Amino acid sequence: MEMRDETYDGLVSEFRRGFLVLGVLSQLIKPQYGYSLNTMLDDIGLKIDSGTLYPLLRRLEKQGLLESMWDTDSGKPRKYYRLTEYGMRILRDLQEEWRSMADLMERLIEGGK
Repeated sequence: MEMRDETYDGLVSEFRRGFLVLGVLSQLIKPQYGYSLNTMLDDIGLKIDSGTLYPLLRRLEKQGLLESMWDTDSGKPRKYYRLTEYGMRILRDLQEEWRSMADLMERLIEGGK
């Protein structure tokens, strides 16, 4: 029984890795700083460990999908992230791909109907 739980947990982790990028990008049309983004995603039900979120944000920035800027005017300095134009195009493409894959998976799960 324990092996089944470990297997299940591993499969769920694979699912999550596949849609975290889309989830994060979809929330960065308006600038967000890491903590506020994490809180918002958590409130929606998408829990992301800080040790996963911040490296993901840095990777997406390095790929040119996000840009960051520091806000030092409102007290504690915060690094804000937002989509670049390229990131917006990628987000739209990923949304379309997600919808297509979700539709396909629904048909497969329902027995190919």
